[in-house]
Amino acid sequence: MLSEALSWLPGGLPLAWGSGLLDAALQGLVGACAVSVLCGLARVFLYVRCLSDPDWQAEKEAVRRQWPFLDQLHLFVLTGIFTVVGYRVAALVVLEFSLRAVSTLLSLNKGAYSIQLCLLCQYSLGCGISCSLSHLQEGAPHRTWNLLLSVGLATLLTHYIWRLGHHVFTMYELHCKERYCGVCLFLLTTWRGIPRLLCNALKITFLVANLAAVALINRDFLTTSEAVRFWTPLTICYTLLVIYMQEEQRQNPSEQMVYQTVVVRMAGLLILLMTVGRWLDIVNVLVSLVGELWCLARVGVLLGICRKQGPSHHTEIERPMDEHGWMDTDEHGRPHG
Repeated sequence: MLSEALSWLPGGLPLAWGSGLLDAALQGLVGACAVSVLCGLARVFLYVRCLSDPDWQAEKEAVRRQWPFLDQLHLFVLTGIFTVVGYRVAALVVLEFSLRAVSTLLSLNKGAYSIQLCLLCQYSLGCGISCSLSHLQEGAPHRTWNLLLSVGLATLLTHYIWRLGHHVFTMYELHCKERYCGVCLFLLTTWRGIPRLLCNALKITFLVANLAAVALINRDFLTTSEAVRFWTPLTICYTLLVIYMQEEQRQNPSEQMVYQTVVVRMAGLLILLMTVGRWLDIVNVLVSLVGELWCLARVGVLLGICRKQGPSHHTEIERPMDEHGWMDTDEHGRPHG
């Protein structure tokens, strides 16, 4: 087996994360598939939302024009990044995003669901999936086979989400008008629930990921005092970062500020790990910076649409149904805005 053939690699090498390169690559692929599913559903939601408003037809076409091969490239690049990044940095990324997410959700109205927050969590989601698999499969007798099964399920789900996106972007308008496609009719009545579905799935995912992240980090400490020396500056650093970023985003919610926030977060994490971390952690932080920027660049169009739509994109809005249970639509088969 490949993991046994690579057993000569030093244990601290990030490529030897877990039980070997193969296991790390499989975990990275599952994480990349999770990101692809998230982005695919977000694109479908924003496409249908823009389609329902005549003033957003340019944005609708921008979503539709995104090249399909970029999805495959995105999956390939993220698989490599999640494979390389060590569990310590991945765990810290998960914890930092969870703190930001809780702060953001508390500032929203009750029952609101933010599609923009879902888009911003791409890299953290992949790190969370990798951390969870690394912790849950640790010491399992058939670890590699279990991961292969996870990869099979993840790639199958990703394939169907890609097919759904292609079908919606090419046939949704026609099928909603003719009303003979079950997939499009189902989406016509349920698309407003996509943000809720994504947020609920992310809550469960990050709950497990946070428990795994804490366990993975704590296993490196031999004594309680060592753990305290690590967690105390980490907590202070993360709290200050969240306060700073929340205020900056509130004052200047622009595309430039999103990228600036990533750089500030990674710089703070880099300084922290230079004090209490290892040199491989510093390398992994730089890799994580590349991963975060790559994820943001991939969904730049979608984030731009969210910013233009303003606060209304946070909340699901119920629409009236006709006597047949369908959403009220215009003569072109589009839901009324």
